[in-house]
Amino acid sequence: MRWSALTTIAILMTGCARTVVVQQPPGGQAVVRPVQAGNAPGTYTVVKGDTLYSIAFRNGTDFRAVAQLNGIAQPYTIWPGQVLKLPGHAGPVPVRTAPTVVVAKAPPAPQPSSTPAPVFQAVQTTPVGTPPSQPPATATTVVPVAGGAPAAPAAIGNAAPAATPIIATGGTRSAGGVKWRWPASGAVIGRFQSGAAIPGVDIAGKAGDPVVAAADGVVVYSGNGLVGYGELIIIKHNDSFLSAYGHNRKRLVTEGQQVKAGQQIAEMGSSGSARDELQFQIRKDGSPVDPLDYLPSR
Repeated sequence: MRWSALTTIAILMTGCARTVVVQQPPGGQAVVRPVQAGNAPGTYTVVKGDTLYSIAFRNGTDFRAVAQLNGIAQPYTIWPGQVLKLPGHAGPVPVRTAPTVVVAKAPPAPQPSSTPAPVFQAVQTTPVGTPPSQPPATATTVVPVAGGAPAAPAAIGNAAPAATPIIATGGTRSAGGVKWRWPASGAVIGRFQSGAAIPGVDIAGKAGDPVVAAADGVVVYSGNGLVGYGELIIIKHNDSFLSAYGHNRKRLVTEGQQVKAGQQIAEMGSSGSARDELQFQIRKDGSPVDPLDYLPSR
């Protein structure tokens, strides 16, 4: 009789938009689970190596808007396979898991236990001294990477001192609460176009030339997962401004690393490009802006 009822349920649900699978788990319970359909428009499926910042950058939006829309709190942890909604797209909210329909027999009445109740005896306690206070933890910046191993805490006492970064010299310009400097010494060979697929400026150079941070900040992406950028680094300077450095030959920094203006972060190259160059961008609240409006004159 139970399987007849389940067959009727399965037939009735064939008219729905999603396919259902009927499973018979141990214990006599029948579970009906809808199969997850493909991504709806206005969504993005996280892949290994993504960060929330790189996803927002890829889709031309602000990372805070993506986080708010998906209920993701700091430090913005995401994982491979997660489906994120993107700002600016109307429509039904996609779900990661569908509700489960369970058809089960009523559980049998509990039987009285023949095992006697345990007897608890008093435990004598010995007072102990106040444990020594722990040294305060060092503040670090965490940028979760989808599919990456959790960041290991820094060792105390045995860690080798960090190498002093090489800081490039040159003029600076304050704009938008950030003190900007040129990320490379070459000439501008490609100007900013707001409607371009990769909106920024191209700076000439040769393979191996130093690429430096345009301002103080924290690295929020270091990888090659964005098509057209090659080896890419994204630095967050404050809640409004990000800068991006593409086509590198070698990346020298990792996610979560604090960098100083003028510190070398990469070697120039031609990854994702037909020539050696730096593709440099500035994003304000997720939107590309002309870097020449922020960089010092030269």
